[in-house]
Amino acid sequence: MDITELTVHELKDKLDKKELTITEITKAYVDRIKEKEPEIEAFITELTSEAIKKSEEIEKRIDNNEKLGEYAGIPIGLKDNMCTKGIKTTCASRMLENFISPYDGTVVDKVINQENMINLGKLNMDEFAMGSSTESSYFKKTKNPWDLSRVPGGSSGGTAAAVVANMVPWALGSDTGGSIRQPASLCGVVGLKPTYGLVSRYGLVAFASSLDQIGPITKDVKDAAILLSMIAGHDKKDSTSANISKKDYTKALTNNVKGLKIGVPKEFFGEGINEEVKEALNKAIEKYKELGAIVEETSLDIAQYALATYYIIACAEASSNLGRFDGIRYGYRTKNFENLKDIYINSRSEGFGAEVKRRVILGTYVLSSGYYDAYYKKAQQVRTLVKNKFETEFEKYDMILTPTSPVTAFKFGEKSENPLEMYLSDICTVSVNIAGLPGLSIPCGIDKNGMPIGMQLIGKPFDEETILNAGYTYEQATNFRENYKPTFRKGGNS
Repeated sequence: MDITELTVHELKDKLDKKELTITEITKAYVDRIKEKEPEIEAFITELTSEAIKKSEEIEKRIDNNEKLGEYAGIPIGLKDNMCTKGIKTTCASRMLENFISPYDGTVVDKVINQENMINLGKLNMDEFAMGSSTESSYFKKTKNPWDLSRVPGGSSGGTAAAVVANMVPWALGSDTGGSIRQPASLCGVVGLKPTYGLVSRYGLVAFASSLDQIGPITKDVKDAAILLSMIAGHDKKDSTSANISKKDYTKALTNNVKGLKIGVPKEFFGEGINEEVKEALNKAIEKYKELGAIVEETSLDIAQYALATYYIIACAEASSNLGRFDGIRYGYRTKNFENLKDIYINSRSEGFGAEVKRRVILGTYVLSSGYYDAYYKKAQQVRTLVKNKFETEFEKYDMILTPTSPVTAFKFGEKSENPLEMYLSDICTVSVNIAGLPGLSIPCGIDKNGMPIGMQLIGKPFDEETILNAGYTYEQATNFRENYKPTFRKGGNS
C-alpha cells in the first residue's frame, strides 16, 4: 500500500482502525516530497523536518488523551499567499522574498492550530496570484505531473501539482478568477471556490479583495467537503465574512441527483473551446441524464462581457492593494537610491515581475481621473448585470454546468509571450467570482495528449451542498482516480 495514494478520509479511517500512525503518514509524505519535488518544483518553502517533529508531538499528545482536532496529524499544504506565523509568506515574489509573517491567517489558524494538522510547506504560485500557469513565480516554474513539459495552471499551480503528485494529501489555494478551479482542471484533481464571504480572507495577501476566496484542492469531492467544513464560518476579523453557521458539508453527499435541474449555457461551448473538452463535457452531461438529472440548454449571454469586466475590476483592486509594497513599510527595498522617490520607483521596479507591473499599470489607468467612469464604473455596472443574470438562471435551475478551462494544460512558453491569450484561459471561470458564487471543478476526461479535462459546476450563493453532491455523484459513477493517474512523462505530444 502506498500511503500517499490515499485520500484524507481513507487516511483517517486507517488512523481510527490503528492500521497507520500519524508519524508513518507524515514520513511517507516527506519521502514523497524528497522523491518528486526536484522534478515538480511545487514548494517554495518545505517544512519536512518540522513536520516529522510535529507528528511525533501530536502522537504523544494523543497518547496522553489530550483533546485534539478530528483530523489532528493529517498533513496539509498551503499556497504561499496565506500568512503563517514564523514562516516565510512570499506570494512567489521578490518583493516578499524574505517576509516572515508575525501572525497566522484565520484559515491557517483553523487547520494548523485548532485542528492540529501538519503543515508540509508553502506552495508555489503565480506572483501575487496573478497568472494562469504559475510561470510568473519569481522562484521557479512548477511542472504538471501528467507531463513535465506542460504548465499546471495557475495561480494555485503549485497547490494542484502537489496534490496530484501525492506530495500532500490535500491543500488550500485561493481563487480570484479561477485560480483554484483552473489548475485543478489542468492537473486532474478537485478544486472548490466557495461562495464569497463563506471562508475568511483574514491573513490572505490580497490581490482583488472583492473577488478573492480561499478554498480546497483535493483528491476527491468528499475530501473537499471535509476541508470546507473546517475552514468555512464567520470571522469577526474579516468585514466581508458572511454570518453563516457552521455546517458539515459531507452530509450533503447523498450520491443521488434524480430530479436535479442543470442548466448548460450554450455560450460556454462555442468558439474558443477545445473540441475534446466539448466532447468530454457532452459525455458528462449524458452521464448526468443517466443518473436522473434534468439537463437543459440555456443562455448566459452576459458571460461574453465577464472577462473584460473581471480584468478591469481585478486590476483596479490590485493597483490599490499592492500600493503598500513601497520599499518603506516592509518587503523588498532597492539598494540603488539617492532620495525617497528613487526608493519607491526602484523598489517596485525591481521587486515586482512583469505580470504584476502590467496589472498594476492597467488598474491605475482605469481608476485615474477621466477614465474611472468609462472603465471602472462601467465594469461595476456590468458586474451587477452578470449577478442578476445568474439569479434569473437559478430561478430555473439548481446548478449550471460548464467547462472549467477552454483548453487542457499547455506547454511552457506557449501563452506567456501573449498576455491576452493567457487571460482567455480564465474565460470559463471569472463570471463565478464576479457574481460571488460557488464553483466546483472535477475531472471528467482525458484528451488525446493524455491530459485531464475539468468540468465546472456552479451553484447558488451559499449552496455548496448541491454542487458538492452533484460532483460526488458523478465521481462515484465514473471512478476517475482509479482509471487515470499522472504519468510524470518528460514531454508529450504537441
